[in-house]
Amino acid sequence: MCFTNQEAIKQLQSLMENLDEQQKNTFQNMHQGYPTETLVRFLKARHGNVVKANKMLTDCLQWRVENEIDNVLAKPIPPDLYRRLRDSQLVGISGFSKEGLPVIAVGVGLSTFDEVFDKYYVQSHIQMNEYRDRVILPTATKNHGRHIDTCVKVLDMTGLKLSALNQLKLLTAISTIDDLNYPEKTEAYYIVNVPYVFSACWKVVKSLLQERTRRKVHVLKGCGMEELLKVMDYASLPHFCRKEDSRVPRHHAAGNTENCFSFDHVFHKQLYNYIKQQAILMESVSTIRHSSFHVDLPEPDPDDAKIAKTIETEFHKLESQNGLAN
Repeated sequence: MCFTNQEAIKQLQSLMENLDEQQKNTFQNMHQGYPTETLVRFLKARHGNVVKANKMLTDCLQWRVENEIDNVLAKPIPPDLYRRLRDSQLVGISGFSKEGLPVIAVGVGLSTFDEVFDKYYVQSHIQMNEYRDRVILPTATKNHGRHIDTCVKVLDMTGLKLSALNQLKLLTAISTIDDLNYPEKTEAYYIVNVPYVFSACWKVVKSLLQERTRRKVHVLKGCGMEELLKVMDYASLPHFCRKEDSRVPRHHAAGNTENCFSFDHVFHKQLYNYIKQQAILMESVSTIRHSSFHVDLPEPDPDDAKIAKTIETEFHKLESQNGLAN
């Protein structure tokens, strides 16, 4: 169980004085005016151990410096590639919870990750993280008059097949980027439209998760609409969680049904336009030609690697049982 006390925070604050100027600058961009709350996130991720939290945070800041993460929102992906990317990496924001947290929808089962090079999927993922942290969450904080620094995620398992094993390396790399550099940003995970493939793996994988993470995961029945309506209004439900329901007024059910994964959805339009505007602004204040964005895929976190290996083993067992790969 993680216990973060004031003394641990003070110790970590003291260690932060050893940062160099580049690390201090990127930390300011990262915490968005809430440095203490950011330190608490890293302490939670390392179970209150100050030394481990300091190493994790220092490594994160160095990663940000070396990969120019502060400038990633000024690195647009070409429009033709971005549209193909959106068709194969299904993710978006469908609205906000009743607590004011962004609702991030992820089409796990139907994402193919086969339309563009892996580097663009990684770039897009980091851009969404940074846009969430620098734009979406600060706006939510201002609107609600209290600090909001987490989101809820709804994961759609529709279409999940054994062939998803082909994407495991990339997904593990993306998961590791999140675990090491964006810890404790998700309040809860709601998993819906669960097929047998997921259920079979979940029985084994859930025991490998840390207790803190396991408590956040909720596997819901069917599309999960009934349970999710306790957390968010109908208008914020991801499109894959909606069904005809007599309790929802007809005029309400008819609206707000657009696909939040689509390039044409308002969130993705706002995100892409923001990145283009930031690129124009950066070019106007700098005479240096900015090269394309690239981040080396990190070595998997040991826990992530163990989970990935377990999933691979379970998928192979299912393949053997079925006699074929879906």
